[in-house]
Amino acid sequence: MAKIDEVKARIDWLKELFKIVVAVMVADIAGMAKLYLDKTIDEVFYMGGLLLPVLVVVCIVISRKMERKMSELENL
Repeated sequence: MAKIDEVKARIDWLKELFKIVVAVMVADIAGMAKLYLDKTIDEVFYMGGLLLPVLVVVCIVISRKMERKMSELENL
C-alpha cells in the first residue's frame, strides 16, 4: 500500500500546484484587463501578455503529469 499512498500524495500535490498556477493566470488576466481599461498600456501590460503562454504551458505539463500518475495508480 505504500506505493499507492505515494502516488496519491503526488497527485494531490500536482492538483494544488495546478490550482496555484490557474490562480496566477486569473490574476494576470485581471491585471492586464485593468491596465487596458485604464489605458496605461506599458511594459507591465506586455510582460503580463508574455507570461500567459508560459503559464499555459506549465498547466499543460502539470495536467499531463497528473494523467500519468493517475494511470500509474490504475495499474497498481
